[in-house]
Amino acid sequence: MNIFNILKEVEKVDPEIFDRLDPRRAVFKHFGGFGKKLAAAAVPIAFGSMLNKAYGQTAMPSVRDVLEFALKLENLEYFFYRRAADTNIFANAAGKTAFTVIRDHEEDHVNFLRTAISGMGGAAPTTYTDANFDWTAKGTLGNATFTNYPTMLAVAQAFEDTGVRAYKGAAPALMSNDGVLQAALQIHSVEARHAAHLRRMRRDMANGVATNKPWITMKDRGGLPAAFQGIYDGEEVTTQAGVNIVGTFGGIAIDANAASEAFDEPLTVAQVNSIVAPFIK
Repeated sequence: MNIFNILKEVEKVDPEIFDRLDPRRAVFKHFGGFGKKLAAAAVPIAFGSMLNKAYGQTAMPSVRDVLEFALKLENLEYFFYRRAADTNIFANAAGKTAFTVIRDHEEDHVNFLRTAISGMGGAAPTTYTDANFDWTAKGTLGNATFTNYPTMLAVAQAFEDTGVRAYKGAAPALMSNDGVLQAALQIHSVEARHAAHLRRMRRDMANGVATNKPWITMKDRGGLPAAFQGIYDGEEVTTQAGVNIVGTFGGIAIDANAASEAFDEPLTVAQVNSIVAPFIK
């Protein structure tokens, strides 16, 4: 049983096979010891166990499930921005314009997702209204969401940062549908631009968060309350595809902060559900 040849064949259809198992170096170390540690008859069983680690995880949600989940999140954002854009608590006209533009983008995302779900046949997509959402976050924010400008911006940042990581987390489940995957990644980039702009708005407001960058550093909350920490946990990753990207490369030094800022890390459906649960009735 030539394990290395088998892995090379698997890698042709799944380039991420080694990352699913372990960092590449560790995988070869594990397999290198197979022949020495196991009887020949036991190798297939051990190899199957390793593959089970890669592919025997929780079943991937269906494309329909992912789109329905995205539809709920996009409706949450759309109804939030619809209410926010109608307020008169903005520090300047540019802020109100930004919220109006973002509201329109979110409405476009909602319409796209409804069309995509309808195109798949089966039951109609779920319909949401403003009444489906709790803008007090189960009482945590009281009535401040649309009456206090810093709070409104903080909620907007929280939604956008979550959305960016949620779309990245959903991408593997959409790989079977090129059209939907492409559209989802386009929405992901729009959400990222929203997040960057809102983080800049929070930095620039009176008594704003001076350290807030357009991107996330490590798992820093950017001045948001501790209750929002779940949005940022896991962003402190400094390795990508098993490669440590902290160090000096070609004379360019990359520290841990810069390494964490370079990539958005995915969130699972369960993590996103936990984050947005206070806003869902």
